[in-house]
Amino acid sequence: GCCIFIFAEMNNLAASVVMLTIFSIFVQGAEGSTYGIVPYVNRVSPGAVAGIVGAGGPTGAVCFGLVFRQLPEDPEMAFRIMAGVVLASGVMCLFINIKGHRGLLFGKDEDMDKIQIPVADVDANEDVDVEAKA
Repeated sequence: GCCIFIFAEMNNLAASVVMLTIFSIFVQGAEGSTYGIVPYVNRVSPGAVAGIVGAGGPTGAVCFGLVFRQLPEDPEMAFRIMAGVVLASGVMCLFINIKGHRGLLFGKDEDMDKIQIPVADVDANEDVDVEAKA
């Protein structure tokens, strides 16, 4: 968020490109950490969680695109709004607590051996009849 605030105030093209590059490095790190916690959110269906996480990028792009469309004469204000939203969401991430895992500020880790993960009820000795379809 801070990088966007700084970017909004830039008047030099070279400095803007450098600031945008630094911002991009932080964005890549944030994306990696976001997808890194997906398996811990729901062990039974991580694909559903990954889908919801993946939908956040296009949703944000559309929302911020609408902000820029509503403020065509003042793009600096649109960047400030974007920076404020990014900064606020970053602060809210401090309070995320995933069941069984310690959060950044509070909570405690549970013993992973005690957590029961539901699995499909399949007998290992039972023959499964699979037909190949052409």
